[in-house]
Amino acid sequence: MTQLTGKTALVTGASRGIGRAIALALARAGAQVLVHYGSAEAAADAVVAEIRAAGGKAQKVGANLRDAEGPHRLARDVRAIIGGRLDILVANAGISKSAPIEDTSIADFDELFAVNVRAPYFLVQQLLPAMCEGSSIVLLSSLAARSAVGAISAYAASKGAADTLVTHFAAALGARGIRVNAVAPGVVDTDMSSFTKTDAGRTTTLGMQAFKRIAQPEDIADAVTFLASDAARWVTGDTLRVDGGSRL
Repeated sequence: MTQLTGKTALVTGASRGIGRAIALALARAGAQVLVHYGSAEAAADAVVAEIRAAGGKAQKVGANLRDAEGPHRLARDVRAIIGGRLDILVANAGISKSAPIEDTSIADFDELFAVNVRAPYFLVQQLLPAMCEGSSIVLLSSLAARSAVGAISAYAASKGAADTLVTHFAAALGARGIRVNAVAPGVVDTDMSSFTKTDAGRTTTLGMQAFKRIAQPEDIADAVTFLASDAARWVTGDTLRVDGGSRL
């Protein structure tokens, strides 16, 4: 049901962490994957090489999504590679900033919204000409969008905005047969959640989850692959919680 043979996918922030796992999962399901990176070109090369070694198709594509024109440049490069059709867009690239309200700077706030909200918005806008009936867009939300966890209020606000975009994009693009959803991970074992490497961080994480283990990037990637596939053909405008039962 999650067969993606013949499909073309773009995964932003795919050089490491959750994005890397998503790129590998989509490739295993048969998709040709464009592996986006911001600055970690060598890591993107490694993802492409791993996909190709397993018999899949992949190509890297770079763009700085902090820049206002970054999504536009990325969209132009993607369309030059794929031609007229993009079946799957996974807007995974994101940044986080942990700081109390009093210590959050304007620059930090603006950067969070630039990468986590502005970039996916304009990437969708610029790639719409290449998307058609049956295409799927998946954004990355977060547990933090619905629950107060840690000193990450600005980050949480950016992920709440992503949830709102899902609703409005799905309503606007439904008539074209384009589905728009999000996945909302909890704490995942990635560089962004380095606190899970400490005993205190691990104890805190396990204490708020129904499942008593730390999530791995592959746990999130499989959910994204489902939403990208025809198995989720009647799902749009939804944010799927993939958080091990966090804060129930």
